[in-house]
Amino acid sequence: MSGSRLVDVVLDEASIARSTPDVEHDRAVAIYDLIEENSFQPVGKPADNYVLRLSVIEKKLVFEIKRENGETVVTHVLSLTPLRKIVKDYDLICESYYEAIRHATPSQIEAIDMGRRGVHNEGSSVLMERLEGKIEVDMVTARRLFTLVYALHWKG
Repeated sequence: MSGSRLVDVVLDEASIARSTPDVEHDRAVAIYDLIEENSFQPVGKPADNYVLRLSVIEKKLVFEIKRENGETVVTHVLSLTPLRKIVKDYDLICESYYEAIRHATPSQIEAIDMGRRGVHNEGSSVLMERLEGKIEVDMVTARRLFTLVYALHWKG
């Protein structure tokens, strides 16, 4: 994956509804962090700077990949079914976490956060498996992509 990376990530506005400030913040941070540090290589394509447009169309996750100059490289369409339960679990634990931040003790917050990270890692691993043979990503990149998939998948 030498030299190949994402230089921009665009979320399809039609796939997203306004969300809570906490989710909006997580989304913005995930995009910023993803662009700052990532490992992203479309399989069979040369090392390059890539732009990723993520959307959900008819309950399918769409990865539209272009070169920095706008030239389309490849589009991958993935079923969301393998991620559905994990995203639902993640949504529930995030609600608990955001509520805990406001009212719980530090040890309670830490316990909920550990659970949240565990579910996030599980979702990231499933996403890496779904991308296998299509796009090579490392775990750090997969975690940030999972945050964005979560933001797209549960749009209100």
